[in-house]
Amino acid sequence: MDARLDYFASPTAGKVLKHFMSAGRALKDSPLPAATQELVALRVSQINGCAVCIDMHAKEAAAAGETPVRLNLVAAWREATVFTEAERAALELAEEGTRVADAATGVSDEVWARAARHYDEEQLATLVVLVSMLNAVNRLNIIAQQPAGSYEPGRFH
Repeated sequence: MDARLDYFASPTAGKVLKHFMSAGRALKDSPLPAATQELVALRVSQINGCAVCIDMHAKEAAAAGETPVRLNLVAAWREATVFTEAERAALELAEEGTRVADAATGVSDEVWARAARHYDEEQLATLVVLVSMLNAVNRLNIIAQQPAGSYEPGRFH
């Protein structure tokens, strides 16, 4: 399967995506734990059905030392015992922030309060930007039908 578009062949899209990549690097350098960032990115991508992002974030997380058990249980994190309370709060916020069309209130006050118990304002801001950016990138990849399976960890670092 070939992608419908090569975004980097387009002067406009290529310029925009370079900014996305720069923003992604800034998020990586933030105080939000790297493991949390990858778990959230994986969960958002699962919800949206973005195969190329699922491939990328699962491989990046594994390369960073994430265990197969935790990676396999991200989709069912509520029933899993392998995530910290902080990670669970981040995953819950990520789900509500991704499913805004499904919930009239968006991220509920209760979910926000749970996340705020574990993360400071800088980490919360990073989490919100991460979820928002992943939703945009998922849509870019889904619309262009980017193929999945060949991602190599570290490709965008």
